[in-house]
Amino acid sequence: MTLYAAYASNMDPEQMATRAPHSPMRGTGWLQGWRLTFGGQDVGWDGALATVVEDPDAHVFVVLYDVPDWDEKELDAWEGAALGVYRKIRVRVSTLDGDVLCWLYVLDDYEGGLPSARYLGILADAAEAAAAPDDYVKDLRGRACKSLGD
Repeated sequence: MTLYAAYASNMDPEQMATRAPHSPMRGTGWLQGWRLTFGGQDVGWDGALATVVEDPDAHVFVVLYDVPDWDEKELDAWEGAALGVYRKIRVRVSTLDGDVLCWLYVLDDYEGGLPSARYLGILADAAEAAAAPDDYVKDLRGRACKSLGD
């Protein structure tokens, strides 16, 4: 099994139990030197999609899951990896027990564009369900989003 670091809607343990039922949650951590952003505005049906980009002054809350190969294939399908929407990279995540090597999905598109309010709400709800710090959830809920007419 390999550790998967979820930073978007897959932070929600209930969603992950549906998408990858054989992948137990192993804890939480911080992706240091990266920031949460959005891109691929023309790819998503609901505005720009979540991704992470390197930024030495930032950090991203993540939820760690042990993912066996068969669940990884299911997650790849959910995340559009076969379609080229997201690709996987390996990163180090800081946990209370030290740094661990994980993989995560990054958007294979340019940064930019605004997510929908609905999508931001899903991300904030997922972070809250994963016991992210209150200020992290508040920041998610306060991010700019596209208006209904856009």
